[in-house]
Amino acid sequence: MSSIKIELVVRDTYRIGESPIWEEKEGTLLYVDITGQKVCRWNPSTNKVQGVSVDAPVGSVALRKSGGYVVALGTRFGALNWEDQSVTTLAHVDEDKPNNRFNDGKVDPVGRFLAGTMSQEIRPAVVERQQGSLYTLYPDRSVVKHFDKVDISNGLDWSLDHKTLYYIDSLSYTVDALDYDINTGKSSNRRHLYKLEKDEGIPDGMCIDAEGKLWVACYSGGRVIRLDPETGKRIQTVKLPVDKTTSCCFGGKDYSEMYVTSACDGMDEDLKARQPQSGGIYKITGLGIKGIAPTAYAG
Repeated sequence: MSSIKIELVVRDTYRIGESPIWEEKEGTLLYVDITGQKVCRWNPSTNKVQGVSVDAPVGSVALRKSGGYVVALGTRFGALNWEDQSVTTLAHVDEDKPNNRFNDGKVDPVGRFLAGTMSQEIRPAVVERQQGSLYTLYPDRSVVKHFDKVDISNGLDWSLDHKTLYYIDSLSYTVDALDYDINTGKSSNRRHLYKLEKDEGIPDGMCIDAEGKLWVACYSGGRVIRLDPETGKRIQTVKLPVDKTTSCCFGGKDYSEMYVTSACDGMDEDLKARQPQSGGIYKITGLGIKGIAPTAYAG
């Protein structure tokens, strides 16, 4: 059993670091600061961070086949041109809910971008309930709603055979599974897969590994947990030195490193003093497990 090593690799303090994604072409880690309204890119070989400021809270970022990135920000899907730092709107959602914003999102195995919404936070993890929905942005820029009445739309990923969509609505404290039709992008038959235990905190971002197991970052739980979707059981816990762990992804040249984002929004002075690295990004090595490369949005 290799020994697990956890190191702080990005020391910048993000308010809500989220949506980490490895960009193989550049050898960089892409991520957002939601309330900081920034999309960032960290290069491990130079240890430099580049950032692009946007005009609304940005819930998630993904790669885009035709170049640049796709983002879910405010209540719109946008295309981000990194070179000139511009965002072009691709589609609007939740136009009847001005207090909503996008949260987590991810591209499905054939290039559709899924992202969900929530009401703006009254304070961290306190929201107006059931205001959010889960959406798909298709490559032709059309948008389809999967379901509504979501509290905090969060982590998502797909089974290795692409037949199951895994999904988290944070305040249900569960990881859910849905049947997924890869041909149409439609989902159905939503069911609970795993309910978090009291000390595990709030389920947040999530990713799948090359063995088909799920990794869930636990907000306020200071950990990532590994779940077996077949049995619905937790099979591993990796604790981090900060409580507000928000999301995780695999990266590095062979996808054997895990990157974990964190937040510092809403921490009292006492917790800040005890966990000054909150809002930084951590790298976990020695897991002995690899991830899979992310798909780029096909539009």
